[in-house]
Amino acid sequence: MVALAFQILFPLLVIYAAITDLFTMTIPNRISLLLVGGFAGSAVLVGLAPYDLLLHAACGLSVLAVGFIMFAFGWIGGGDAKLAAATALWIGSEQLAEYILTAALCGGVLTLAILSLRSVPLPAFALGWDWLTRLHDRRSGVPYGVALAGAALLVYPTTAFWKAAF
Repeated sequence: MVALAFQILFPLLVIYAAITDLFTMTIPNRISLLLVGGFAGSAVLVGLAPYDLLLHAACGLSVLAVGFIMFAFGWIGGGDAKLAAATALWIGSEQLAEYILTAALCGGVLTLAILSLRSVPLPAFALGWDWLTRLHDRRSGVPYGVALAGAALLVYPTTAFWKAAF
């Protein structure tokens, strides 16, 4: 039962990250830290072998390195890089490519939706919603944490780590 609680922690945290990013354009560090800590606890509870633990860690560190490079070029935010890395830690090596491809596709759809939103004026009743006016602003970025969370929720149930808990 405790392992199941840890497995539910992952979806809840990535959903929280998506909502936070959508409304504030920020993903707090505590979310990524909770994901890393939750993975460590869950890995112990499901009996993840040391070799598999190293593979998961390598996935997280690799995505973190690439994410920091993308951040340095201004392509993504720092919170996005950390969220992607923490998520890759849970996803593992077998589904990492699927996660990255799904995140890219979700990000493309999200970007097109936001560009469409930005091409029309906001209705008067929505002008008081700070998060929506920020999202509507052409100088604003894209809350890519939403795409990362969507991809994570789509891919996670197919991972060996998820299946190990059940």
